Amino acid sequence: MIDFQLHDENTAPEDSKPLLAQSKKRNGRIPGLHAVMAEAPGLLESYLTAHELVLSSSFDKDEITVAWQTVNVEHECHYCVPAHTGIAKAMKVDDAITDALRDGTPLPTAHLEALRTFTLAMVRARGDVDEAAVQTFLDAGFTKRQVLEVVLVVSQKVMSNYTNHLAHTPVDAAFQKFEWNGTTATV
Repeated sequence: MIDFQLHDENTAPEDSKPLLAQSKKRNGRIPGLHAVMAEAPGLLESYLTAHELVLSSSFDKDEITVAWQTVNVEHECHYCVPAHTGIAKAMKVDDAITDALRDGTPLPTAHLEALRTFTLAMVRARGDVDEAAVQTFLDAGFTKRQVLEVVLVVSQKVMSNYTNHLAHTPVDAAFQKFEWNGTTATV
């Protein structure tokens, strides 16, 4: 196994140091994912920017959680599923939503289930979804903007999930209580 360093403000490449300082200020610590990504300043900056763009998208907190965790579970990300469980709790997302995503069971509403179904289709088809899938998503009350915002979410999660797979990023202490050993959702 190749070891990836968990950087801090002292060991990180120069261009990553202000990004890690920003992360520490925002999170009260440097999350392990950010510490690994710091090796490649452009990756860390892109990830942090994408994160903010997802948070300011037209999706509400429940929808953001559904899109994030759908990708995390599909990619079987040992780090992101627990991290986003904790993030969902901080965002005051109903535990029924988080549990359904982690367990691959039906979501509480047809609207959220449509988002999970479309997000899964995007990931599994690598963006090459058919027109019927897009229309079904639109018919569920989503917009063309949100079709493209799913691309944004998937892009952000590819950066984090792939990094965590490569680096075997240890789950942060704050999220260890949300450990997840599940597998790909079958929905």
